[in-house]
Order: sequence, then C-alpha cells, then structure tokens
Amino acid sequence: MRALGLTDPRPVTFALGNDIVDADGHGCDTDEHTGYERVFVTRELDGWTLVLGAWCDPHGQERREDVLRLCTELSARYGRAQAYYYGGQGDGSAWLVAEHGTVIRRYGETGEAEDELLTLGEPLPYERTRRTELGLHPDWDPAQESEDDEDAWRWTAHDLAPDIARSLGSASPLDITADTPSRGTGVIALTPYGVTHGVPAGAYRI
Repeated sequence: MRALGLTDPRPVTFALGNDIVDADGHGCDTDEHTGYERVFVTRELDGWTLVLGAWCDPHGQERREDVLRLCTELSARYGRAQAYYYGGQGDGSAWLVAEHGTVIRRYGETGEAEDELLTLGEPLPYERTRRTELGLHPDWDPAQESEDDEDAWRWTAHDLAPDIARSLGSASPLDITADTPSRGTGVIALTPYGVTHGVPAGAYRI
C-alpha cells in the first residue's frame, strides 16, 4: 500500500470490497466521481494480493502510463506484478505483465482504434498457443495479416484476460472460492486521486 500511495484503509469482506469498487466504476458519471478514488486491496490470496478498481486499469488512456510505472516498480520489489482490464459485458481485455523491473508484455483488444498503440513486448506463450489453435501464425504483425485473420484474433483476444491470468498462475477475482488459500484482511483504501479530491474512504456507496 505504501508503494502505491494508498491511505486510510478500512477493513471489508471480499464481497463488500468488490461491490464497492464495482459500483464506483460503473455508477460514476460526473467529474466529482470518476471511479479512481478508491481501490479494494484483498487479503493475500494463493500468494497474490489483488488491488481492484478502475484506478488500476492498464488500458484506459488516463491511467495507463501510471499503471505501467507502478507495475514495473512493484515487480522490481516483489518479482512479479500484473494488471488486467476485463469487460465482462463484451468490453474487451487488456493485460500488463512485468517481472523484476521489466515490462514483459502489454496488450489490449477492446475495439478502440488506439489498441494497437498500447502493445509492448512479445506475445506471451498463451497468446501464441491460442493463435496456433486458431490456425494463425503465433508471431504476427497486424499490418501483414489478412482481414479475416485479424478479426479472428481480435474476437478471441477480446475475452482473453482471465485466461492469460490463469496461464501465468495468477490469482483471479473470477476464480476466488472459499477454498482459496488466504491470509490477512482485505481493505478499501483511498488512492492518491481520492486524497486529492477529498473523498472519505468510509463513505461506502454501493
């Protein structure tokens, strides 16, 4: 939390913490409430600590470079750090993978024109595997692909973030159950954005 600049932690259950940041991300449509004010920091789950909320989005234009920097710094300290965007209602996927202070991969498919500009690093092993399964070349240059091949990959990658996380052995909020090894306490905390905008962490809005 210190590395991320998070403050004012308030203990919450996993269900409540997830509901809070979900409501922040989907129910804010004014300049005063962007969804960046708070995050849910989970207890340790199968060796990972998850930080959930729109503030962690590796794809969105406003946060992508800060998230890239933070993931790189965290990976230098802890060995590995990853960030994901997944639109469960067909809004696309993005993933950012850093290890030992180096960005290994950043990629996104959300249907936006800027997706290609987001790309960093070489395709991950799971990306190559899925492309091979689709009958596509495992390493590719979008400018050289046929329109049909490009569409086939985009449709597949659109929903790929959860599978990428699983392939890397990461804990995913979609896979957490009562049997997931855990320790510690989850909290809702203010981001630096939330501190700047004077949002109280305890003012739960769900």
